[in-house]
Amino acid sequence: MLQVKSSLSAVVFVIIASILWGTTGTVSAFTPEVSPLATGAFAMGIGGVLLVVNARKHIMNDKIKLTSQPKALLIGAICVAIYPLAFYSSMRLAGVAIGTVISIASAPFFTVIMERLISNKKINKKWVISFLFGAVGVSLLTIGKTKNIDLDIVANHQKWGILLGLVAGLTYATYSWSARHMIETGVESKSAMASMFGLSAIVLLPSLLFTGDNLFLDGKHITAALYMAIAPMFIGYLLFGQALKVIEASQATLITLLEPIVATILAVIVVGEVFSPIGWLGMFLMIICLLLQIIKVSTPRYFKRSHIF
Repeated sequence: MLQVKSSLSAVVFVIIASILWGTTGTVSAFTPEVSPLATGAFAMGIGGVLLVVNARKHIMNDKIKLTSQPKALLIGAICVAIYPLAFYSSMRLAGVAIGTVISIASAPFFTVIMERLISNKKINKKWVISFLFGAVGVSLLTIGKTKNIDLDIVANHQKWGILLGLVAGLTYATYSWSARHMIETGVESKSAMASMFGLSAIVLLPSLLFTGDNLFLDGKHITAALYMAIAPMFIGYLLFGQALKVIEASQATLITLLEPIVATILAVIVVGEVFSPIGWLGMFLMIICLLLQIIKVSTPRYFKRSHIF
C-alpha cells in the first residue's frame, strides 16, 4: 500500500502523478473521432469508481467526518465533474501543449488565492519566486507555438481553448484545495479524493449516453479509454491524494507544472506540434520553477485548520 512518509516522498508522488497526467493529451490525440467531453467523462468517471472501490473501507470509517462538511465535499465533487470537460475541450481547441499549459499552470495561482483568502495561510517567498519563474515560462511556452495552419481559425479556437483552460485551472485548484481542507480536518486522503471523484462519477458516466459515440470504436479506442481511466486518473490521483497529507495544495499544484512540460515534449515528438526557441526557453524557466520546489524540501509543517466549512 502506498504511504507518504515525508515531504520529499510527497513531492515524488506528485511528480509521478504529473508525468502520468502529462500523457493524457497525446493519448487523446490518437482518438480524434471521440468527443473531448466523452474522453473526460469516461476517464474521470471510471477513475472515480476505481478510487471509491479502493477506498471503500476508509470512506465508511470517515463517513461522519465527510457528511459533517458537505460544502467542501460537494464543491470539490462539482469541480471534479467540470474539470475534465473543460480540460479536454481546451486541448482540442488550443492544441495539446497550450491547452495543458493553461489548464495546469493557472491552478497554482488560483490555489494560493484560496489558501490565503479562505484558509488564511501565508504565502512563503520560495513559492512566490517559483511561481514567477513558472508564470514567465508558461507565457513564453504559450506564445512560442509555431502556427502553420489558417491563422484566423487557430486564433479563434485558441481563444476558446484558453478560456476553457482557465476554467479547468480554477476547478482543478478548487478540488485540490477541498481535498486538502478535508484531510486537515481528519479525513483520510483516500476518503477525501474518492468521495469527491465518486460523486462526480454519478454525473459524468451518464453523460456518455449523449457524448460517447466512437469511444469504443475499435481496439485502439478501447485501449486509450482504459489507459486514461486507470493510469492518469486512478493511479495519478491516488498518488496526489497521498501527497496532500503532507504538503499544501498550493505547493502540490505548483509541482504539477511538470505536467505541461511532459505534454509539450510528447506533443512535439508524437503529435507533431512545433515550438519556436522562445517556447523552449519558457520550458527551461518552468523547469527552474520545479527545481526550486524539489530541492531542500523542508520537514512537514503544521497548519492552523480552517473553520470556513
